[in-house]
Amino acid sequence: MKAKSNVKMISASGGEIASRVQDVLRLLGEDPHREGLLATPRRWEHAMQFLTSGYKTSLPEVVNGALFSVKFDEMVLVKNIEFYSLCEHHLLPFFGKVHVAYLPKDKVIGLSKIPRLVDMFARRLQVQERLTQQIAEAITEAVSPRGVAVLCEAQHFCMMMRGVEKQHSGTVTSAMLGSFRKNKATRDEFLSLVGRT
Repeated sequence: MKAKSNVKMISASGGEIASRVQDVLRLLGEDPHREGLLATPRRWEHAMQFLTSGYKTSLPEVVNGALFSVKFDEMVLVKNIEFYSLCEHHLLPFFGKVHVAYLPKDKVIGLSKIPRLVDMFARRLQVQERLTQQIAEAITEAVSPRGVAVLCEAQHFCMMMRGVEKQHSGTVTSAMLGSFRKNKATRDEFLSLVGRT
C-alpha cells in the first residue's frame, strides 16, 4: 500500500518525461512500481535535463563579456578539457577530451569560457563531428581570431556496449579554421602541443 502512495507522489511531482519513462519501463518488461524503479523516471528526467542543458545556453551567455584587449598574437591552447555527451543515434554516452587553440587578433577570451563553450555543445544530443565543428565556430564568432583549431578524442558507448562491441576503440575528429587550415607549420605546432605528432 505504501508503494502505491509513493508512486502517486512521484507521478504527481514528476514531469511529462517521467510519466513516459514509466511506459518505456513497462514496454521493456519491467515493473515501474517495484522498489528499485519507483523514483527512476523522475531521476532520469532530472539527469536528461542536465545532460541536455546546452540547448538552454547561448554563446553570449557563456562569454558574458569576458573578452579582453591584449597585445598577444601567439597561440592560446587549452588542453584536455573533459566532456560527456549523448549520441543522438542511440542516446548512449560518448566522452573524452577536447583540445582548443586559437590565434588572437585583437582580443583574448577568458580561459574558463573555453571549457564552458565545450560543455554548452556537449550537453546536447550530438555526433562527435558536429560537436568539434560547433566549438571551433563558436570560438571564431566570439573572438574573431586569425585561426582556431579543435581536436576531439572520444570513446562511444554505442560502439563499446552494443553493435561492434569494441571496448578499446577511440575516435578523433578535428576542425581547423583560418591560419590552422592554411598554414601547415601552425597546424603542426598545435598537433605537437597536444601530442598528436
